[in-house]
Amino acid sequence: MRLRSLRTRLTLLFFSLTLVAVGVVFFFVAPQLESSLRTQKLRSLARTAAVYTPFIAEVVRHNGSGPQIDRIVARVADRASTRVTLLLVADGTLGLQLSRISDSTSDVQSPDLRFPPADVAARSGRPATGSESGDQGPLGEAAQPISDSGTVSRVAVFLSPLTDVEGNVALIRRQILVAGGLALMLALVGGFVVSRTIARRVEALELGAQKVARGDFTAAFPADRDDELGQLARALTDMQRQLAQAESARKRFIATASHELRTPIFSLGGFLELLQDEDLDDDTRRQFVGVVREQVARLGKLATDLLDLSRLDSGSLELRPEPTDVGQLARAVTEEFTPAIDKHDSRLELRLAGEPIEIVCDPERVAQVLRILVDNALTHTPAGTDLVVSATRDNGAVRLAVRDFGPGIEQDALGRVFEPFFTSDDAQGSGLGLAIARELAERMEGSLAVDSRAGATTFSLELPA
Repeated sequence: MRLRSLRTRLTLLFFSLTLVAVGVVFFFVAPQLESSLRTQKLRSLARTAAVYTPFIAEVVRHNGSGPQIDRIVARVADRASTRVTLLLVADGTLGLQLSRISDSTSDVQSPDLRFPPADVAARSGRPATGSESGDQGPLGEAAQPISDSGTVSRVAVFLSPLTDVEGNVALIRRQILVAGGLALMLALVGGFVVSRTIARRVEALELGAQKVARGDFTAAFPADRDDELGQLARALTDMQRQLAQAESARKRFIATASHELRTPIFSLGGFLELLQDEDLDDDTRRQFVGVVREQVARLGKLATDLLDLSRLDSGSLELRPEPTDVGQLARAVTEEFTPAIDKHDSRLELRLAGEPIEIVCDPERVAQVLRILVDNALTHTPAGTDLVVSATRDNGAVRLAVRDFGPGIEQDALGRVFEPFFTSDDAQGSGLGLAIARELAERMEGSLAVDSRAGATTFSLELPA
């Protein structure tokens, strides 16, 4: 586990990256640097040869004697600060032959030198550069041909040791190794420190997440820095807050649902015990049966509402949109409430536009929302309160509204009317209807709003046209 931990991986990553960087510098950059320095020195030697060879050529063309040639070669070597060798070019039975006729360091002969650039210069008639190994190490060579009557008769070779290039490169490599070793140590230490800091922050987030998973919503997610982990901590804090709210809502939902179910169940049990009494007269028995029927209907409606709310929360509710005339839909729904309106001793007015209002929607769900709004108006208003149901099209949206002329909703309760199980009075209602209506409206990409004041309350459903 330690080898696979985030701390170990980050430390090894820092170390590996530094090791790769040092390796690249040592095995690729240093050789290229050596080649570049060698090429630069050969070019400088070639420029020196081009400057000083004409002095030797002048003596050769005037048929200078051996001592004169030796003196000019030595003088040129002294001024150029290089070793100078003059070679004679001759054709023999084995082809083009080169022989040494003068050398500025004749006291230190190097018979093993083959002067490869001199051979190239003699055959091509052009300057050439190259290198070879001598007694004192590698030598850089720049050969300049000397022509006589259009034929190369001599070749002047300027030689300079390349040991300083190798020394410089070796020094650089040693410095790379020293700096690389220090960098690897710093990478290990820095990687360990950084990875430990990150690992500790991740562990703190993990511990907090474990506490939340166990139901402890007091866990803290430290967001002390404005980086990715800080953003993650803030996201987890927001998630924790939402989970706490959801857990509180779940507990409140269960408690309220249990209470709502327990009341009619206890009532049913009591009336059933009374109905078992054989001494009850027929009128009292009919009255008790009527109450039992009302309680059963209440339980059935509550169970249906709970099922609808559960399906909405789980996202399993499917919409079946189709072209629908919402005006005719509103007319059909209001006609369903004719008996309830008469029992409520109220009057319902239907206000529709003169032309059909057609949109693509799920007619069953729109009708369900409208039923909830009309039933809510009848349930929470005194008998004799009139209602107005309207359907209009405005600014690219269709609006279905239910207005009652009751006492209105108190302002402190207005913001909670869409919460599950919330009721603003003691009327017989489960408090689920408006919550279901709003969920349905949002699923249909619409909205459900309420506007209430003394003497008028309006619930309006807006759907995109």
